[in-house]
Amino acid sequence: MVQVCLNGPRGAADGAAVPLTPESLAQAAAEAVAAGATDIHVHPKTPCGQDSLSPRVVAATLEAIRARVSVPVGVTTGAWAEPDPRARLARVRSWTVLPDHASVNWHEPGAESLAAALIDLGVGVEAGIWSGTDAAERFAVSALGPKVLRVLAEVTDSRAAEAAAHTLLAELGAAHGRPVLLHGEDDGAWPVLRLAGRLGLATRIGLEDTLLLPEGQPALSNAQLVAEALVQFGWSQRSS
Repeated sequence: MVQVCLNGPRGAADGAAVPLTPESLAQAAAEAVAAGATDIHVHPKTPCGQDSLSPRVVAATLEAIRARVSVPVGVTTGAWAEPDPRARLARVRSWTVLPDHASVNWHEPGAESLAAALIDLGVGVEAGIWSGTDAAERFAVSALGPKVLRVLAEVTDSRAAEAAAHTLLAELGAAHGRPVLLHGEDDGAWPVLRLAGRLGLATRIGLEDTLLLPEGQPALSNAQLVAEALVQFGWSQRSS
């Protein structure tokens, strides 16, 4: 599986290629799927470009993307979008249009309660396990571990990314038997993507994780990043 991460917490200052509105996200999603992406991760945005868990904002984003593509669509529940754990949980419970899955960062306060609520709603949970945090340790003893859709092994160290990825995977161990999606960010995005290919793991690429192509040129779109990943590393024949 190759997931496309369309925008992340990036904003207008990161360049015109980063989609922010429902319409631009839908267009970017359609192009990325045409290029070979099989799953979508998106950060719904307010009109001023801030990440939001608002039911209205989430619904508008999901409806626009689903009008253009038929692959699963997931959203963030990152604490930066709503720092208070109780308010974040209330926001998620008030969603009127549900994503296929949502990422839950396991090191953030209230993660397990949020994951449990999503599972109760029928939303798949991507357990975000960040390197350099105690998330892997928490996840290892979580009763929700076997119930999540998959584990997002997120390598946040961009300078020694491959070594950090190996450490993170060792910390995850069997990961409750759940599928693992391995990815990096910024300078670590392409090295970790290559490692995921060698290990036969699912991965993701997109403007959330990197604004650059492998040789350092600015990426023109999410679709270009997806196509580059698939062609350069042979995943068009080996997608998992």
